[in-house]
Amino acid sequence: MSVTVNQMNRFLIFKLPSAYLCGVRLKELDDSKTIVTVTHRWINQNPFNSMYFAVQSMAAELTTGALVIKKIKESGKQISMLVTNHNGTFTKKAVGKIIFTCADGHLLDEALSRTIETGEGQTILMKSVGINEKGEQVSAYEFEWSVKLKSKK
Repeated sequence: MSVTVNQMNRFLIFKLPSAYLCGVRLKELDDSKTIVTVTHRWINQNPFNSMYFAVQSMAAELTTGALVIKKIKESGKQISMLVTNHNGTFTKKAVGKIIFTCADGHLLDEALSRTIETGEGQTILMKSVGINEKGEQVSAYEFEWSVKLKSKK
């Protein structure tokens, strides 16, 4: 069974309610990329009248995490996933609708294949970029994911 956009948005409601309440929504999910949107509103603003950095982080992380969840589910293997590091860079005030995109599905394919073949954990550095309605970059994130076959007990 594949992971769908609707399933992931329902997942947000129950497992990541703060992201859902702040307006983070998955819009596209395929084998190579993920797109997530979030619109600047009262509930997700900072004191400087732009989007709070943590809301941008949630949206960016979802672009990478949704891909990881999808690919693990499709592998049919019991694989654990964990963010081990992340970094964010902010280049412009985030106002209006922000679209975050991650196009690193190919990197994830390689890492999951290696962990399944070798049984050793792998790390993947995945990038997510936030663009405003004018096409300007407002932020860029890198998330380091660790994937590892679960041990049989």
